[in-house]
Amino acid sequence: MAAVLLPCTPSGKIDWSCTEAHIARTLDSGLTPAVNMDTGYVQMLDERSKRRVLDLAAEVTAGNFVAGAFVADAEGDSFDLDAYLGEATAIASRGGTPVIFPSHGLNGGSEETWIEALTAIGANLDRFLGFELGSMFVPYGRIFSLDAYRAMLDIRTCVGAKHSSLNRELEWQRLALRDEVRPDFMVLTGNDLAIDMVTYGSDYLLGLATFAPDVFAERDRLWAIGDPAFYGLNDTLQYLGQFAFRPPVPAYRHNAAMFLHLRGWATSDAVPSGTPHRPESDRAILRDIAERLGVL
Repeated sequence: MAAVLLPCTPSGKIDWSCTEAHIARTLDSGLTPAVNMDTGYVQMLDERSKRRVLDLAAEVTAGNFVAGAFVADAEGDSFDLDAYLGEATAIASRGGTPVIFPSHGLNGGSEETWIEALTAIGANLDRFLGFELGSMFVPYGRIFSLDAYRAMLDIRTCVGAKHSSLNRELEWQRLALRDEVRPDFMVLTGNDLAIDMVTYGSDYLLGLATFAPDVFAERDRLWAIGDPAFYGLNDTLQYLGQFAFRPPVPAYRHNAAMFLHLRGWATSDAVPSGTPHRPESDRAILRDIAERLGVL
């Protein structure tokens, strides 16, 4: 799965034609588009824009997409089940699979209340994906204990979970637990600093994949057939990940916009107001990486 960047016009508004095209090329590459995620600025979108993104994804993919079910709240707010079900239902009704995006209310309590909240959500859905998101991405992010993760595996409508701690050891622990308890459960790595986690048994839902879904699909094909060319291609993609996801991590979205602009996939490298920017000097490095990947 590849998180889909939301391209912007030079004025910082959503470029809807480029957005539709990027969803389509992600699907055509053989990856599942993930919209309204952190890469798609879901925390910064109004309700109308979020719904329009969902409509585009449904139209382009015929329901073969996942999307973040995000509830905007403030520190100290309680978990809002009705709001989460409203967001999740908007996704499921269009054929997509909801990803339960973190919030203050969802993550601010105990681990027991987190599991209770996911259980309540799951009781109203056919399927959904959980989401552990580190605080380096959003201030209300949280990585839970292995015991809490084990309890999440018991929620049968939870068919997988994205894990974005950027920590291999924590993900290895989850893979071992998954293999022992529920082998069909998807551990979706969100570790853009270690994209070779697929070789250990993780699936993936990566923001990095939005830079080059075509190259990621080729990397996956090489791994599937046992071609050693996988390693060299993976190394170059990982170089891109290490560069783009350096602190401050949320600025990776500006690097993604730069990269898509270089590729001719976006009309500008603008990002919404409030998004951290990268220096202009990044552009030359991104061009070099694009050339190494053979996409320029």
